[in-house]
Amino acid sequence: MLHTTKRPDSPVSIIGAGIAGAWQALLFAQAGHTVTLHERGDAAMTDSTSHWAGGMLAPYCEAEVAEPIISRLGLRSLDIWRRELPDTPFNGSLVVAHPRERNDFERFSRMTEGHRRLDAAALAELEPSLEGRFRDALFFPTEGHVEPRRVLPKLHERIKAAGGTIKFDSDVTAKDLANLDPKGIVIDCRGLSAREEQPDLRGVKGEMILIETNEVQLSRPVRLIHPRWPLYVIPREDNLFMLGATSIEAEDTGVSVRSALELLGAAYAVHPAFGEARIVEFGSGLRPAFPDNLPRIGIRGETIAVNGLYRHGFLIAPALAELTLNYVERGQIDNEVMQCG
Repeated sequence: MLHTTKRPDSPVSIIGAGIAGAWQALLFAQAGHTVTLHERGDAAMTDSTSHWAGGMLAPYCEAEVAEPIISRLGLRSLDIWRRELPDTPFNGSLVVAHPRERNDFERFSRMTEGHRRLDAAALAELEPSLEGRFRDALFFPTEGHVEPRRVLPKLHERIKAAGGTIKFDSDVTAKDLANLDPKGIVIDCRGLSAREEQPDLRGVKGEMILIETNEVQLSRPVRLIHPRWPLYVIPREDNLFMLGATSIEAEDTGVSVRSALELLGAAYAVHPAFGEARIVEFGSGLRPAFPDNLPRIGIRGETIAVNGLYRHGFLIAPALAELTLNYVERGQIDNEVMQCG
């Protein structure tokens, strides 16, 4: 099915400079479009959902609970991350479990692919800090991770280098921009802020804790199987580690005591030295999600709305941007993701 309402060379205005909007702006600017990216916050992006994200690029691991479309978009996104930011760490990811979670560990192994099983010796060779901690692990060698607070500024710089313009402290709506330039394309990537136009959106809270220690060194994210959800420890620069993975059906902000205990307990379970780590920060973000927890590119009149990335924003945003660009330039429709009218 082919359908397009705009000229392929139309100017493009994008609302929201988080991970979804940044990738849209970058790919459209590289394709030669006149791109303006609007962000209601400042350049620090501390109010954005992306600021609190884990940044895991793990389509194989996510297949345990996510729909196949997430794996498809995620695998394509890995190629785009490698192409556009070749210094992105692709060191793989690890899944481990203690004996009491053995059944869940084996289930995770059956529900996913793209991994190989490591015995204790191979695990210790890959991550020396984990020597003697687990009897085996699942290693997903092609997965990666980024540090959101470092990679977003890189994407913003790439957008400007490609000829795009970024306007921070610019609180606009799709209607505002459509009125300013009726010939232009508007791409709305506002997340939950777009709920007045997409009322079926909801916020799913993701909590995180940032800790600091030089007693543990990890080169890749480690997921610990847990009765409620897999908890992960993600290495960041400067001896920092992010603890996260909670998905709570609530739209308040902050970190609950229960979540803090589980996140900190998970870190201690991965390595006791984390018990002496310094807590740097608690925080949470609200991920925009539709009832089916799947992303959606809605094409309605003068506006393309990209939303519902749920907990997969950094994983699937590049592929969604590519789909939007293909629609604008060639009229291509991805029926699993796009809705017209």
